[in-house]
Amino acid sequence: MNVLFDNFALFRQGFFGTLSLTGASAVLALLLGVLIAAFRVSPVPPLRAFGTLWVTLLRNTPLTLLFLVATFIVPEVVATGLSSYQLAVLALGFYTSAFVCEAVRSGVNTVPLGQAEAARSIGMTFSQILRLIILPQAARTVIAPIGSLMIALTKNSAIAGAFSVTELFSTQKLLSDEGFNLTVIFIWIALAYLIITFAISGLFRLLENRLAVAR
Repeated sequence: MNVLFDNFALFRQGFFGTLSLTGASAVLALLLGVLIAAFRVSPVPPLRAFGTLWVTLLRNTPLTLLFLVATFIVPEVVATGLSSYQLAVLALGFYTSAFVCEAVRSGVNTVPLGQAEAARSIGMTFSQILRLIILPQAARTVIAPIGSLMIALTKNSAIAGAFSVTELFSTQKLLSDEGFNLTVIFIWIALAYLIITFAISGLFRLLENRLAVAR
């Protein structure tokens, strides 16, 4: 216990760093994922091609390589002036958005095609059909898969600790470098991750129950 209490400020900083990083990346991933999913089912060929390229490229790129690109190449090419934290959010958000896109697209495919055709017959546009008819129904089937993706995102955020971002993994590295018992440090770090992942799991289970269709 003394490892936790003597370094509580560091643990707290790392915990909230992971929480903040996960939350910001999740929002970005969800927004981009839904947008790219809309591109992939769009009747416009260039949008479909862009969506396919986005998913194919990001799903087949190792996340560590994406962090390397975001940290060392993007600032040199674009000169954005973004902090390490912001670059980590972009890397995690972009990477996870590809998986969110495929989860949303699979949900869209569960909606009967006749509903979209009926909507088109009364003059609704593609964006109206997607927003008012398809996505609300698809959301009920994709909550569980997206919940799993958010838990994976939480664990993936540990990579950011190797790129000068304050979170749980960087806290573990700092304490181990100072000579504290490595096993004890990992126990407390693992418990912190469990708290976050259990909270995410509970939240999505609650959403799934509230949106479930009675059969």
